Amino acid sequence: MSHNSGKLYVVATPIGNLGDISARATAILREVDVVLCEDTRVSGKLLSALAIRKPMMSYHEHSDARRTHEVVTEMLEGKTMALVTDAGTPGVNDPGGVLVAAAAKVGIDIIPVPGPNATVTALSICGFPADRYTFVGFPPNKKGRETFFRELGGVEHTLVMFESTHRIVKTLEQLKQLNRPVVVCRELTKLHETIYRGSVQDVLDRLEQTSTKGEFVIVVAPKDWK
Repeated sequence: MSHNSGKLYVVATPIGNLGDISARATAILREVDVVLCEDTRVSGKLLSALAIRKPMMSYHEHSDARRTHEVVTEMLEGKTMALVTDAGTPGVNDPGGVLVAAAAKVGIDIIPVPGPNATVTALSICGFPADRYTFVGFPPNKKGRETFFRELGGVEHTLVMFESTHRIVKTLEQLKQLNRPVVVCRELTKLHETIYRGSVQDVLDRLEQTSTKGEFVIVVAPKDWK
């Protein structure tokens, strides 16, 4: 790597509560030349709340190879960048890994700035064994959905997945076939954070009485967990 090359900081940001951003993350966002954002509107609000004014560049799931090449080239020319996602840790269930791989290939320094992560946050309060778990992201919307849930039955340890407000009920209905306890986290760290525990039917009943609005993390107990 050239001595004049920039660096890529992979910066975790809050998943809901702004108070969860670290002092180090804030300092890095102030120091870098450019902030790479999944959505510049979302990250713009965060930077504004932190009183930080920095150039932003979009980098998301629809960014093509040309965008990756452009970003890597600018770092090779000396710019230091921070990669952030809309919420949480970049590279987990978002396209950040593509950029990290491209930067690593040409010898750019990649520096993690750890912090909030919805998966680990949910695991920390689920009460299920978390020494071994499988994170499966969002279930498929249509194609491959039945196969997805059928294959989950073969995983004996703890499972973690994300789900949206539009499909949370449908996904929980399909999780009934596993016959395992669940912990469902709604709006983690936000004003309306709610944690539901019990059988899938227990959770569905409570959701019907409260709300299915928001972002969800579902943790499924290991097979035969008591």
